[in-house]
Amino acid sequence: MITFGFLINAISLGSLYALISLGLVMIYGVLKMVNFAYGELIMVGGYGLYLVGSKFNLPWIFVAAAAILAAMLVSYLTELVAFRHVREKSLTALLITSFAVSTLLQNGALLIISPRAKAVSLPKIFSSSITFLGITTPARNILTIAITILLLLGLSLLLRRTMLGIALRAASDNFRMTRMLGIPANLVISSAFIISGAIAGVVSLFWVGRTASVTPSIGQGPLLIAFIAIVVGGISSLEGAVVGGFVYGILFSFIGVLLPQTLLDYREAFMFVIVILILLWRPEGLIRVKYAEERVG
Repeated sequence: MITFGFLINAISLGSLYALISLGLVMIYGVLKMVNFAYGELIMVGGYGLYLVGSKFNLPWIFVAAAAILAAMLVSYLTELVAFRHVREKSLTALLITSFAVSTLLQNGALLIISPRAKAVSLPKIFSSSITFLGITTPARNILTIAITILLLLGLSLLLRRTMLGIALRAASDNFRMTRMLGIPANLVISSAFIISGAIAGVVSLFWVGRTASVTPSIGQGPLLIAFIAIVVGGISSLEGAVVGGFVYGILFSFIGVLLPQTLLDYREAFMFVIVILILLWRPEGLIRVKYAEERVG
């Protein structure tokens, strides 16, 4: 049954997919590379919540800030240590490097922490509900939507009103021309990785908040869905990434309600059929771009 509470849940799920897709496209815009290690940044944020929350008696807002900073730092370090040395090589080298970074981070969590799920302490808002006009919905869904809106507005202002944002947009359009105009390549790429890491850190708060636990593979599921979402929305467009994330999350939720109980196990298959139909209609994605893509080289 489609209710107001169901719509809030669907939009909340779409919000998380939209943010993950946006983080992926931030990197794709300057490197023309899909970062397969992005799910591990969500994992890093989750373990940041677990480690800081269990070791230090701090207010949760500071624990959340530490988790986001951890994801930002690891994202920057992956660019500095791994991607910077191969980004002028072939696209294949970049993709293999991203796979290697993903494997390294995930196995590091397995060896250093544990392969088992770790319980994460969360504030009451993640387990409480809000009643509005006689309709009850989890408070975390409202919080997810609100934070997503604020984050999207903040990123929009950053990209449109600041010199860094203009440089990032210019690099996404034509990286070689941006460098010829004197904008440092390392600064632009590192900034994209740091912003992408911050988005992953925010996502980790709410993704972990859905189960109150974190595992080494927690980022794999949402990452795969985000890949599909950016293809649907338009892989070369920040707006397309956001639209694709919302479309996937909302459609996935609606399919779960509309399908009969006997077919729920095949929900992913029905979702892929819809995705294929969308791509047959618009192979370039829902949001078109007007410029030619160029990879760093």
